Amino acid sequence: MTPRTTAALGLALAALALVPAAADGKYWVIRGHGFGHGVGMSSYGSYGFARHGRTYGQMMHHYYRGTHLGHVKGRHVKVLLAAGSGAVTFSKANAACGRHLRPRSAYRFAATGSGVALQNAAGRTLTGCGPSGTASGGPIHVHGQGTYRGRLIAHGGGSIELVNKVGLEGYTKGVVPSEVFPSWPQPALRAEAVAARTFGLAAVHHGRFDVYDDTRSQVYGGKGKETPTTNRAVKASKGKIVKYHQQIATTMYSSSSGGYTESIQNAFIGASPVHYLKGVKDPYDGASPLHTWKLPDLSEGGVASKLSGLFSGALRGIKVLRRGVSPRIVYARVVGSRGSSRVTGSELASRLGTYSSWIHFRQRRGKAPVSASSTEPPAPAALPPGSGGP
Repeated sequence: MTPRTTAALGLALAALALVPAAADGKYWVIRGHGFGHGVGMSSYGSYGFARHGRTYGQMMHHYYRGTHLGHVKGRHVKVLLAAGSGAVTFSKANAACGRHLRPRSAYRFAATGSGVALQNAAGRTLTGCGPSGTASGGPIHVHGQGTYRGRLIAHGGGSIELVNKVGLEGYTKGVVPSEVFPSWPQPALRAEAVAARTFGLAAVHHGRFDVYDDTRSQVYGGKGKETPTTNRAVKASKGKIVKYHQQIATTMYSSSSGGYTESIQNAFIGASPVHYLKGVKDPYDGASPLHTWKLPDLSEGGVASKLSGLFSGALRGIKVLRRGVSPRIVYARVVGSRGSSRVTGSELASRLGTYSSWIHFRQRRGKAPVSASSTEPPAPAALPPGSGGP
């Protein structure tokens, strides 16, 4: 995979900013820093550290203060791949539900009233599997989705809940190229491997699954996404995890910090402070194309439309009530002529379509953009494919 250049993002921003002008009025200039929640390690910050000669161990100590590296082996992670479908088709397995299979043939796990049935590709039932069915061999290919190490477990109950039970190292191999660029320096890839491995292990519990395969946890693409460079980084850091005292750390990370990471309680309202998830300076995040960003100017009506329901009457402005250490917005008040409401920084960022909650606003008078009310920020260029991580 070849990353798109930072210049591509600049061209996209410029193109969207060239909106025909209309009548005089107020418009909003919205600027900010970073991409993602900003807690823990920033991927671009680790890239910058690597280019300045830092090791992955030094990066872990910087982003997760007071932690140390530990070692584990022989662990597994259960990853939710899909939920809600009536049947899932797979191939390259050699056994399922007590039956020997032909690896070159396709089979299905189908939901039944009593659990799961193993079927051939045409839908003919070969055997009942009970409440759940397990396929082994492979790596197993799930049609329309990907190829995975380990085992596939299909849980029934009206629909199929498909889970990949995979060794911790195999899981890490599927995460790293899905969250950062394989072309990055080895120390940055190893830092990502340690953070991804630790994050996955911290989520392990006794339920049907431990983690999602998307940004609700961290992006996991399975064996089909693996690359030689990222696998080398996983092997070089094999078994290494981050620990705080004797506990496995929850190693949150995001794409770009904007120059300063954020404390967890400021980014996720209701979360308790965590000693090793405090905001710290991130001196080398500047390589990110979204280290500093600016949205296309928005008309007053465009901003009012995005914030609809948060104020009454005419929109008067947004008053920042509290910022975190980064300084991302923790709370703000959307002020209307007849009523106002308090919102979190993450909700405000979601409403406005910004890349993070590190936002600064300015209202100006002049010619407002005609189509600003429907303008969305451009798709990020030259960013890791995971676009922010957990």
